[in-house]
Amino acid sequence: MPSLSKLDKSVQSGRAPLAEHRDDFYSTPPEAVRALLVVELFAGTIWEPACGDGAIVKVLRDAGHNVYATDLVDRGCPDSESRIDFLLETAPKSSVEAVITNPPYALAGPFVAHALHLKIPKIAMLLRLAFLEGIGRRGILDGGQLARVHVFRNRLPMMHRAGWEGPKTSNSVAFAWFIWDLGYDKPTELHRISWKPNP
Repeated sequence: MPSLSKLDKSVQSGRAPLAEHRDDFYSTPPEAVRALLVVELFAGTIWEPACGDGAIVKVLRDAGHNVYATDLVDRGCPDSESRIDFLLETAPKSSVEAVITNPPYALAGPFVAHALHLKIPKIAMLLRLAFLEGIGRRGILDGGQLARVHVFRNRLPMMHRAGWEGPKTSNSVAFAWFIWDLGYDKPTELHRISWKPNP
């Protein structure tokens, strides 16, 4: 378990900037969420704290999950609450058993640290594979609760910034689903997954 002092430091460093990164929004490809549901099981209410336009929420709800959707900015996600700063939340709803989100890139570390601090049983974050690098993330990567990393063997469809009207390009960045589990205490498992039916 990462020490609270390390978690608190990570969280504190991210609280103020969240409002400054309000436009750091890239809609998540639904293929990425469907691939996650093939390899991971989720029970109870799922909290999507950076729901944006509802890309992740829609796939989860279509799969029969109860989703509590929030975001700092109202981007049109159905049945969601806006003006909710995840990094300032002191406790999840009592029925929340998991977090699934594609956090703002600049605040990925603080999002993970805060979810761990809230003691949410299972956390799934869509992050760049390079998130594994860096000494500064030791508290959340080496704390013993990073259970699995599901690396996409084929690149995801490009996630363009909201409002982008230029040419659509292929994704040059490798992504993975990072899974933290409060009940896990073994070495992190690495898996290769695909969002295509027959890669």
